Amino acid sequence: MTEPRPPRCRWAQSHPLLAAYHDTEWGLPEHDGRALREKLMLDGFQAGLAWITILRKHAAFRAGFAGFDPERIARFGENDVTRLLGDTGIVRSRANIQATIGNAHALLAMQARNENFSAFVWKFVGGAPIIGDGLTGLTRSAESEALSAALKERGFKFVGPVIVYAWMQACGLVDDHEVQCFRRRIAA
Repeated sequence: MTEPRPPRCRWAQSHPLLAAYHDTEWGLPEHDGRALREKLMLDGFQAGLAWITILRKHAAFRAGFAGFDPERIARFGENDVTRLLGDTGIVRSRANIQATIGNAHALLAMQARNENFSAFVWKFVGGAPIIGDGLTGLTRSAESEALSAALKERGFKFVGPVIVYAWMQACGLVDDHEVQCFRRRIAA
């Protein structure tokens, strides 16, 4: 006899990749700066696409972008842009690729000013996840607008308030798991 499947958010029920991502990663409070940066770049690539597309291409993104190491990405030049535009394993958008390279430069500038990316991000939610209702379907918030503006001030691209809100949900800065979901208020 199999164990009953725990209730999860509706968006995660249509495919095993979505379910696994939901169950092990989405909405769990992320404090590791490297993981936060990687997820932010992936959310930028996801704009206008289904998230499952990014999940399927995640390993290729990681390989193509040198493990999302900002020091290595900051050294990417036109040959790397051309290489990535030819990589069928990723979303091939020149604007996103160039933004990822530029974002590596912005991140390194933050580090040079002794700004810790994780601490910087989490201050926008007071250091603890905001508990949403999981039902309203919000796509932005005052916090995502403020964080988006602060990232843009530091030179980041593809960090509009809608992308930032989706990233905040993914990284657990906002807990928008549905009320019946077994991951609801995991950090509480």
